[in-house]
Amino acid sequence: MADEPLVLGIETSCDETGVGIVRGHTLLADAVASSVDEHARYGGVVPEVASRAHLEAMVPTIERALKDAGVAASDLDGIAVTAGPGLAGALLVGVSAAKAYAYALGKPLYGVNHLASHICVDQLEHGALPEPTMALLVSGGHSSLLLSSDITSDVRPLGATIDDAAGEAFDKVARVLNLGFPGGPVIDRYAREGDPDAIAFPRGLTGPRDAPYDFSFSGLKTAVARWIEAKRNAGEEVPVADVAASFQEAVVDVLTRKAVRACRDEGVDHLMIGGGVAANSRLRAVAEARCEAAGITLRVPRPKLCTDNGAMVAALGAEMVSRDRAPSDWDLSADSSLPVTEPHVPGASHTHGHTHGHTHGRTHDHVHETSAENLYS
Repeated sequence: MADEPLVLGIETSCDETGVGIVRGHTLLADAVASSVDEHARYGGVVPEVASRAHLEAMVPTIERALKDAGVAASDLDGIAVTAGPGLAGALLVGVSAAKAYAYALGKPLYGVNHLASHICVDQLEHGALPEPTMALLVSGGHSSLLLSSDITSDVRPLGATIDDAAGEAFDKVARVLNLGFPGGPVIDRYAREGDPDAIAFPRGLTGPRDAPYDFSFSGLKTAVARWIEAKRNAGEEVPVADVAASFQEAVVDVLTRKAVRACRDEGVDHLMIGGGVAANSRLRAVAEARCEAAGITLRVPRPKLCTDNGAMVAALGAEMVSRDRAPSDWDLSADSSLPVTEPHVPGASHTHGHTHGHTHGRTHDHVHETSAENLYS
């Protein structure tokens, strides 16, 4: 285990300041500072509020993670950070912090992809990812089907949402039902008391001529809103639990059906589900049943690792170090639309084959000379 890379990861793509520390595939610390309560009054994430919250939480959260892991900053073999996609201002806070720590410590810097990190985090739960792996990522900003033959260098998008992401639809339906923000957990809770077959809500992009792996939840969201409006206009009580259950079932049905189809079409026998919506209890149950029926092995991390966190970034960073992927340059910047086909952002002046880990008696030739004395104590 001592030979496995020890990496700190920083995640600030949205409203969670996440700092994780892993050694290889072992999670040592997962510290999170959330600003969700500050956004609740607005019914959604406010970018500037998120950025300021990251600034305030960054150093305390890093210090907490180091303490929880029982390691010193000087012990680290690398610093990984989400370079994109995400909110530009929020990403910049994380990237700036990672560059500062990496520079001061004399450690390699790895700018990694948020979506690829959501896939890689499962290694902390179930061990090394099989190659290839099919991944269904569902969150407030993304609904994607991805095929990865190498999480550090080869992630291929098969399908994505063409409008509202699944998590976004949960938030909007919760708002119409006056259930507050965020919508995912509260709809999941109400749905357990409702009938998923009570209302026949539409399943978007499931026709024979539709893109087989793309998603659309905008029409579903509108259908739910109109159904609720009709009930209220008629002076009737809205059956919140039934609406929640029927809406949730429509989302889960489409997500799992398309994911299983993609596995069959691509000849892949493993499906990994990640992202915040992967914490949904109904999604987990239906995915498990459909995967078992299709002979597909399902991998879903525990709920805390599904939402945005630093552990997932550290996990991907550790994989970059262990596979000797090129670290990022000091001019690394945030890219709010970083494509998933770029799992990490290597430095333009570097090539593969870099060694890793001061603990192995090697140095990082990309680290600026003035940082070699370890400015951070």
